[in-house]
Amino acid sequence: MRRYGPAVLLLLTGGAVLRISLFSELYLRYVQERLRPYLVVSGVLLVLLGAVAALARHRRDEEDTDAHEHDAHDHDAHGHGHGHGHGPRVAWLLTLPALALLLFPPPALGSYSADREAAQRAAQGVGTFPALPAGNPLELTVGEFSSRAIFDSGRSLKGRTVRLTGFVTHGDDGAWYVTRLLVSCCAADASTSKVEIRDADAPVTDTWVTVTGTWVPKGKPGSDAAWPPVLDAGSVKKVAEPSNPYEKR
Repeated sequence: MRRYGPAVLLLLTGGAVLRISLFSELYLRYVQERLRPYLVVSGVLLVLLGAVAALARHRRDEEDTDAHEHDAHDHDAHGHGHGHGHGPRVAWLLTLPALALLLFPPPALGSYSADREAAQRAAQGVGTFPALPAGNPLELTVGEFSSRAIFDSGRSLKGRTVRLTGFVTHGDDGAWYVTRLLVSCCAADASTSKVEIRDADAPVTDTWVTVTGTWVPKGKPGSDAAWPPVLDAGSVKKVAEPSNPYEKR
């Protein structure tokens, strides 16, 4: 049975990839939506390779059995002098992480990652941003709100009621934030964007919330004093974690 280790590893890995990309949206915890077709194709190829490897191994075993049946004397003379073609045992050890991914997919990044990453501000200069749509409250991503609050010399957020959704993180000084992780490709390149929330009780860390409120201008646009941006909360509502917990950078 150990001879089938590499084939089992391929099948488990392919099955895990297909589980998170084809049969669910768990892949959004790790990569952008546009990469889904590549994951599905990769998973299918891994499963096919595993099936081919298992079939080839089975045929070789049958051929070995037939050869031994036709030459029993040679089998007795040499049967104890070889290793019976054992496959690499390490392959069975490698099946453990594949099996774990299949059964227990890791969660998306959250406050632990956000708190341990130095804040990365948008690589842009101060300037005038395009006009915002009419109507209140205005639904914005945390990243877009932060960029406008910090770098918009036209102060387009002034006087507007906005609505932000993210998970809760806490600062050492007692402040709390609505936070999102921004990705370009996958979770490995994630950076943090956060907005300080005032005039509202802090929910538990990692709770997903939607906050409606108004921007509190502070500091000169583009300066350190303008960061982090501040939102004066009118309401804070607990919500379910979205299927895609990341914002696109």
